[in-house]
Amino acid sequence: MVNGHLLVAFVVTTAVAMIVPGPDMLFILGCGIRGGARAGLLATCGVATSETIHVALAAAGLTALFVAVPTAFTVVRIVGAAYLIYLGVQAIRGRGKLDVGEDGAGNTGRTRVSGRQAYVRGLTTNLLNPKMVTFTVALLPQFVDLGRGHVWLQFAILGAILVVFEFLVDGTVGVLAGRIGSMLRRRRAVRRGLDVAAGGIFIALGVRIAVER
Repeated sequence: MVNGHLLVAFVVTTAVAMIVPGPDMLFILGCGIRGGARAGLLATCGVATSETIHVALAAAGLTALFVAVPTAFTVVRIVGAAYLIYLGVQAIRGRGKLDVGEDGAGNTGRTRVSGRQAYVRGLTTNLLNPKMVTFTVALLPQFVDLGRGHVWLQFAILGAILVVFEFLVDGTVGVLAGRIGSMLRRRRAVRRGLDVAAGGIFIALGVRIAVER
């Protein structure tokens, strides 16, 4: 099983890493602002699902591809950045628009970001961010004790802890952003501002990923 001392060190390291605002947190914040608490929570679920995949890749050692073929890293990074910028432009272009509800005035309609869209976008955005893969690969092996055997089981335990922290921290951010955004969205002018703000977050995040090395 996992070394007790390494496990404690991993929990502390993961907690610090998750609390510091990063790409995932900013993305979920934008989804919560645009789509409400449910969208923020489902975006977190998408990110957590992607993290599970990253853990599996780390355990299998497939990320060695980025070391063997540096171009692969660049391609994935640029694609992920372009996708975020696209989401930001879409948010700004559709600022303040709601699906019309039963009253015909849009008051009971829902925002343009559905729960399904939030989940898929959270999953896609995280998967297309190679730095998340390399972060997972760089982090987890340091806390695996080869002498104890059952390496896959150790990876599974550490990965589960990582995903739980991701869900608790970023999920809280998404829900709070969603609730605050839901109250402000009742006013059309504020609603437009929220969409522009969310779009700006996505675009800035995409540019940040594109220029990072």
